[in-house]
Order: sequence, then structure tokens, then C-alpha cells
Amino acid sequence: MAGRRASGGLTPGQAAVAVVTDSTAGLTGDLAARYGIRVVPLRVVAGEVTVDDGPAALVLARLSGAISGELSRGARLGTAGPAPGRFAATYAAAAAGGARAVVSVHLSAELSGTVNSAGVAAAAASVPVRVVDSRSLGMGLGFAALAAAEAAAAGQALEDVAEAASLRSARLRSFLGLDSLDQVRAGGRLDVPAPGLTARPLLQVTGGAIALLEKVRTPSAAARRLEELAVEFAAGRPVDLAVQYLGRRERAAALAARLEQLIPGARHRYLAEAGAVIQAHTGPDMLGVVVAPF
Repeated sequence: MAGRRASGGLTPGQAAVAVVTDSTAGLTGDLAARYGIRVVPLRVVAGEVTVDDGPAALVLARLSGAISGELSRGARLGTAGPAPGRFAATYAAAAAGGARAVVSVHLSAELSGTVNSAGVAAAAASVPVRVVDSRSLGMGLGFAALAAAEAAAAGQALEDVAEAASLRSARLRSFLGLDSLDQVRAGGRLDVPAPGLTARPLLQVTGGAIALLEKVRTPSAAARRLEELAVEFAAGRPVDLAVQYLGRRERAAALAARLEQLIPGARHRYLAEAGAVIQAHTGPDMLGVVVAPF
């Protein structure tokens, strides 16, 4: 995801504990660099062609020929986690850069094998590596990685940095609105009956999995309900906020502006465009909100 960071800042020195995450975290290159976070990309697959995750429009343009062929045969765009070798190289680079340990924070194991792949590489790494299942995705994962980076920059020890990521992800809530359930169901991420869902589904990430929360009739109703859910969960808490989206940026920006008025005490705010891996599982017009207490 691309994103806009509205406030706050961190310029870590050479932290003893390096932080690694994956591309579904939604961190821009600038934001990851500012926090000293290394990002390992997942992969998007169309037939025999595989490319690294990134901005959806760019990835889909690179895959356009392969996608056309696959879709004409009734296939769907696929995704794959990073191979252990990608993690191994990232951990080695962190060690070569002076890190004495690594915390590797990733997409929920309920949704991807990325955590397992990171664990294989961690077992053979030259420095201690703690792999953290964020039990989240998108900016839910992003906030967990940022919490780990803040702890690392403050000089905290390996286990404390890992715990900072786990605690942040356990406290936050992610809500998503989609045009339909077709792609998330086809990918095996949601077990609900197929017929009769002409309304727009609202989902939440709970227990590391995606669950159907409710249905609404229109895109504007979905945006209003996401706003209500965010305000309800943020009430009385110091929070960070992220609005994440695919497709209509202006709709996401409008939701972010309303939340800025309704949750004025939020510390950091992000407007984040999801990448191609998330689009492959949600469809092209996703709108979501992450509320992250701290």
C-alpha cells in the first residue's frame, strides 16, 4: 500500500534488533525506511508468470498478458508467500548491517504461509530471529511492525521488541468493506454461503481470520458504517488510524477526513493504498479502517 503519514516521526539509529515485515503491511518505502523496517514482498501469480507484490495497478500492468490468458480459461489471479530464501537473504543483510537479532512480523498464518516460510529461514539464521504472527493484515500488520520498530529504536531487547508487535496487533481492530465476497470466498479465506449476496459485505479481522460482520446496500452505506465502527472502537482510547483502499482514492480520502473530525485525538493517521496481493483476495474496490490503540 502507498500511504500518507500525517503526524509523528522516528529516525532510528543503528538498532541492535532489526525489524522485518512483508509487503501486505502497507508500508511505503519512505515510511519503512524512516522506521528502519525491511520489507519482504509476497508474490502475485498469473499462470506461469510470477512477480513481486507492489502497487496494484503497476503489478497488474506487468501481468496483463498472462492475466488475460488465465481469465479466459476461468482461472483467478493467485498469490504466494515469499520463499524461505528471500527471508534468509533479508536476515543475513540485517546481520551484515550490524543487527544482533531480528524480529520478523508477518501476515496472519490463518491467511498465508508467510509466517511458516519466515520460520524456516529463522531456524538457520546467523543471529537470533523471533517470528511474530500478527494475526492481522494490511495496516493492522503495518501498525504491529511500526510498534516493533519503535521498541527497537528505543533500545529494547529482542523479546521485548517481539512483544511490542504482538501486543499492538492484539489491541487493534480492522474493518473492511467490499463490493462482493466472490474473491475472498474463492481464495478460501471466508466460509459463507454463496447465493443471494447482492449487498455489500462488511468484514472484520478477528482471531487472525476474516469474518463476515454484516451487509449493507450501497457503497455510501458501507463508508458510513465503517466510520461508525471506527468511532465506536476508538471511543475513550488513544489511537492511531489508517484508512486503506483499492480503487476510488477520493472515497477513502473523504472517509479519512470525516474520521479526523470525529476522532480528533488520533496520534498518527495514514491513507494507504493496498497492493496487488490484497486486491487478488478482496477485489478492486476495497475500503477499510484500522483503529490501533497504543
